[in-house]
Amino acid sequence: MRIRSLRKTRGWSLDNLAERAGISPSQLSRIETGHRRISLDQLIAISEALGKSLDELVESPDDSDVVIRPERNEARGLTTWLLTRGDSPQGLTVAKMRITDQAGSVTPDDLGVHPGRDWFTVLSGIVVLYLGERVIRVEAGQAASFSTMTPHALRSDRGPAEVLVILDHNGERSHLNT
Repeated sequence: MRIRSLRKTRGWSLDNLAERAGISPSQLSRIETGHRRISLDQLIAISEALGKSLDELVESPDDSDVVIRPERNEARGLTTWLLTRGDSPQGLTVAKMRITDQAGSVTPDDLGVHPGRDWFTVLSGIVVLYLGERVIRVEAGQAASFSTMTPHALRSDRGPAEVLVILDHNGERSHLNT
């Protein structure tokens, strides 16, 4: 959403735009920072105050809404492409991951637990799933689903592996934000 940049281009403060749009400055601030969802009536009021169409207000000024850039975590041997944006209605996160951390390098401290379930399918390579006492090889074209209350970790076997993962909120917090 381009509200902040359009407001600043005009040299308006939060108070100026809020008054013109008929909303409180605190509401406008939370809308601009993404901490509050905008209602249609607020969106219309803001677009009219700025003299912009709804399309102009919500269009991205760059390619950030199109291009998904990887986030690398060298320490964990992981590159992640986050495929869902914001809060999905189902509360699930979809991501593609490239795993380069090799099998055999897992210690008990590496095995994590959290409430919920994880699901992944292997796109390329071989993934070794450490699931409690079990060591399970999951090859390209295969998928796995498991309770995340069982200690678990993923590693690649004989070269990088790529997976598509679906995580609930707890899985996202544990696997993507660490």
